[in-house]
Amino acid sequence: MGIVAGLDSSSESTRIVVCDADTGAVIRQGYAPHPAEKGHEIDPQAWLMSLGEAAGNGLLEGVQAIGVSAQQHGMLPLDADGALVRPALVGNDKRAQSAAADLTDALGGRAAWTQAIGAVPHAAQPLTKLRWLARNEPANAARVAEVLQPHDWLVWQLLGRPARRTTDRGGASGTGYWSAATGAYRPDLVELALGHQVRLPEVLGPSGTAGFTPEGLLISAGTGETMAAAFGLGVGAGDAVVSLGASGSVFGIHHEALADSNGTITSFADATGMHLPVVHTSNAVRVLRGTAEMLGTDLPGLSELALKSTPGSYGLVLLPYLEGERTPHLPHTAGSLHGLRRESMKPEHLARAAFEGMLCGLADALDVLRGRGVEVRRVFLLGAAAELGAVQAAAPGLFGAQVMVPQPADYAALGAARQAAWALGAAHGTLAPHEPPRWPAAASQVFEPGEDLPVGQAVRQQYIAVREESYAGAFLSSQ
Repeated sequence: MGIVAGLDSSSESTRIVVCDADTGAVIRQGYAPHPAEKGHEIDPQAWLMSLGEAAGNGLLEGVQAIGVSAQQHGMLPLDADGALVRPALVGNDKRAQSAAADLTDALGGRAAWTQAIGAVPHAAQPLTKLRWLARNEPANAARVAEVLQPHDWLVWQLLGRPARRTTDRGGASGTGYWSAATGAYRPDLVELALGHQVRLPEVLGPSGTAGFTPEGLLISAGTGETMAAAFGLGVGAGDAVVSLGASGSVFGIHHEALADSNGTITSFADATGMHLPVVHTSNAVRVLRGTAEMLGTDLPGLSELALKSTPGSYGLVLLPYLEGERTPHLPHTAGSLHGLRRESMKPEHLARAAFEGMLCGLADALDVLRGRGVEVRRVFLLGAAAELGAVQAAAPGLFGAQVMVPQPADYAALGAARQAAWALGAAHGTLAPHEPPRWPAAASQVFEPGEDLPVGQAVRQQYIAVREESYAGAFLSSQ
């Protein structure tokens, strides 16, 4: 069918992969950092400069279709003429925290929001950024006539800024004013935040076409980075993905939107027509880094130490709530170490307790999804910490599932390319609109719970007992 490209414009760089549309084989790759810009306000022209550099030296020669993935939760306010009202506000901007609290109260609390859109307002969302803009820059807020996210804006630019503006289900589900359950916008929530209505982009289906460039290249719907990475990994029903960053996230693939009254689950849509319920934890690799610093080592050294201990860490249990916690909802608590005895006061046991505490915290998040009917047969572990031996040794037993550690690759860019191949095939009639191209799943190391499953589950129960004793009733399955 030809060749396609996927580009991922993250918060730091642009990565492009050029792939065979039928097999997914990577033919060429490009990379360029974004121009150095600090802070939470970005001139999006920097993204275009990075894109142009990454696509240099004929990288896109012969490409028939392009898919776009980009950092999520950015907000680009445009005026009636399509010009930027102010620089883009990006996802890591925390200034809208009070705006999120205001919005939560304005609609009647967390349960009202989860019923409305499947998520509780938080600082990253475009919705809360609009509220912040209305409060802090009223003159700019009054000029806002439409709102785009980064991948919407990049698609629009590639198409030559046509009258039509588009997005996809995945991107729309992160805005705070589109419901994955109903598949519809809530313009009343935009007005609640900003004070007036705005134009919102058309939401395309997973195999939809946003348009064609002046040179005739097909541009697919595009999507957010999380959705693109899931599509690039090839995950499906029965799979969960655990992302090990400083904080953690756990998501599964499900046939329906999920929400809960306390807002533990964020209900996203994925890039295939399915749903992507997400549960976040505030603490993941920051637990390991803090413990490593305390013991005077680095992450590989901490892993080596932990492997000298045994499952259960000689009775040590670390509740890893160093930055408060989202799951369970304990925003003002701190981490704590339990079970100290003379024989357990050794560096290797503390190291092991850090790994077990971090992974048990993520297992709590997995259990939220399991409790709502999400099937978890395999767990994909993402992030550099997934390569640590102590993580690979402990995770299968604690998660109670097969663990996959994919080899490093630009999965968001691959997902964008796969989406481009799907849109191209659907446009040419060689692929059904509901059937994505069958590209190979990510090459992964596989770790089975095997005979260690009972031991891992015993360690998990030890952790749960300490958590319940310390914070009785704080962790409740979603309703």
